[in-house]
Amino acid sequence: MSKVSPIGTRESVADAINGMSSDNQSWLQLMMENPAADDTLLDGLHLYLDRASEAKFLNSLKLQKAGEWMGNLTAGRLQIRLAEAARSSQHAAYQAFYEGLKRSGGFERAYPKAKV
Repeated sequence: MSKVSPIGTRESVADAINGMSSDNQSWLQLMMENPAADDTLLDGLHLYLDRASEAKFLNSLKLQKAGEWMGNLTAGRLQIRLAEAARSSQHAAYQAFYEGLKRSGGFERAYPKAKV
C-alpha cells in the first residue's frame, strides 16, 4: 500500500520545479517542510530531471539554479536524498543539478565536518 501525499503528485512537483514562479516556490517550500511529502517531492524531482535529460535543449543554468535553490531551502533530513537523486545518473542534466546543489552548501550546513 503506497502513501499518497495530500498536497501534490510527482507530476505537479516536477511541473513546479520546472516553472519556478514565486507561487511554485512557495508551494515547494511547503512540501519541503512536510516530512510526509518527502517521497512525493523526491519522486517529482526524479521526474523533473528525467524530463530535462530527454529534452532537445539542455538548459544547464536553469538546472543549476534549481539545484542551488533546493539545496538552500531543503531541510537537513533531505540533503542526502537530494544528493543521491542528483548523482543517480551521469547525464549532463543531473550533473548540472548536482553542481547547483553543491554550490548551495546545504549538505555542509546539515552535516558539518567534525573538528578533529
